[in-house]
Amino acid sequence: MTRRPTVVEVADRAGVSIASVSRVLNGKSARSDTEDRVRAAVADLGYLPDSRGRALKLGSTLQVAFAVDDVGNPVYTEMLQGVEEGMSGSGARLLVASTGHDLGDLVALVASLSRGYADALVISPLRRSPELVQALVDAPVPVVVVGDVGEGTPLDTVRTDSRQGVVIAHEHLRQTGRRRIAFVNGPTDTAPGRARRDGYEQACAAALSEGQSSAYGMVEASDFSVGAGEKAWAELQTRGSGRRPDAVIAANDLLAFGVMRAALSAGLRIPGQLGVVGIDDTQFARVFSPSLTSVSLGARERGRIAARLLLERLEAPTTPPRVERVEPVLVVRESSARATSNARR
Repeated sequence: MTRRPTVVEVADRAGVSIASVSRVLNGKSARSDTEDRVRAAVADLGYLPDSRGRALKLGSTLQVAFAVDDVGNPVYTEMLQGVEEGMSGSGARLLVASTGHDLGDLVALVASLSRGYADALVISPLRRSPELVQALVDAPVPVVVVGDVGEGTPLDTVRTDSRQGVVIAHEHLRQTGRRRIAFVNGPTDTAPGRARRDGYEQACAAALSEGQSSAYGMVEASDFSVGAGEKAWAELQTRGSGRRPDAVIAANDLLAFGVMRAALSAGLRIPGQLGVVGIDDTQFARVFSPSLTSVSLGARERGRIAARLLLERLEAPTTPPRVERVEPVLVVRESSARATSNARR
């Protein structure tokens, strides 16, 4: 039997360390001359990853970490289900990590990968920092990001356009006769908070250019929760010189539920007097009463894509990083039916 060349021989031929060979073979960033020498050595020696080792890695011992800020948020639950579906048949075990809102905890989690915590990582961070992005790029295992870590970052990424999602929601509410459309956002130091704020501003500017003033104003909630949505509705009542909004776009479904709960408790009719649209289209949007119109950002589909990208990265480590996108889709339900005449006063 012909002996297979080893990683050690590749490193000797390329004149680099074994660690450098491993980085290049696993698709991690390295100096361009190092990448060229390693790839040339691989070609010269006819090196191939050990298929038995690869099969083992894709077998029952493969441990994939799924890291999010708050695993209790239903959007992450649906994303997790998508990752599980995408991993089906690989023999992988999924480890779930809920890190809260502390960027330091996220960086520490990524650092722990070097100690064998997991063989691969799918991560969906709300916030990003240069330290986190660098830690993900330098991670010793394959990483797939569901979210925005900045253009040009050399990582496999699954993205959506939540800014456009808010624009779609705004256009829908205008078509139903709403003209005083408020926006309840989450914290703008998060990637979705910034993108969705930009979408609201873009939509209001577009309406104004068409001769329609539709901006009621934005409330920035403390987080993306139901309780924060209730508090945001209370704050909206202090604005507008006694004229309440006739519609609210919420930056996620949980905020929308909070707004609806507070407005219904105050005696308003939804959708007759107040139209509400959320973002994410979680499973609870279908069962809340009235059911919630929401913009789907394909959380489950993004999870499935992330799993596929990860398995493909394990099979072909030197493939250039890829970015895949899931487009927003409006799902119309009861909460945004056409406004009554009372809502326009």
